[in-house]
Amino acid sequence: MQRKLPHSNLYLREEELRRGIELLYFAYRDFTKDPDDILAQSGFGRAHHRVLYFVGRNPGTTVSGLLGLLRITKQSLSRVLGQLVDEGYVEQKPGEVDRRQRLLYLTDKGEDFEKKLFATQRNRVAEAYKKAGPEAVAGFWEVLLNIVDEDQRDTVLRQIEK
Repeated sequence: MQRKLPHSNLYLREEELRRGIELLYFAYRDFTKDPDDILAQSGFGRAHHRVLYFVGRNPGTTVSGLLGLLRITKQSLSRVLGQLVDEGYVEQKPGEVDRRQRLLYLTDKGEDFEKKLFATQRNRVAEAYKKAGPEAVAGFWEVLLNIVDEDQRDTVLRQIEK
């Protein structure tokens, strides 16, 4: 199949913008398909996956830190986090300085589950990166970063540079 690549400023035309948006939708659909299947077997959804992923990447994060990172409501997080704690995937520990803080950590069970979910996405992304090459990957990262709200880019950069 011949791929139609944007050139010059034509990539800013509406049809090219729609093509990019559709590719994002289709890529996200397939990127989430395998973990969704695994999550469904445990009665979990994508919100659970995001919490597991970011608690795993940020052990000891606070509930408020996670709320800020995910930009979700306290009510949404409470339901998801409560289920993950109740089922032994996440543990909460009081802060050492402020005992009212709840610091979040994956349990061994949570780490194993998160690794299983991550493996499906890691393999898909690694294969795509190999096929596209380093220049395309750098461009892809730049585009994604520029989709993020401008006031959140520094936060996102700090997160991904861990």
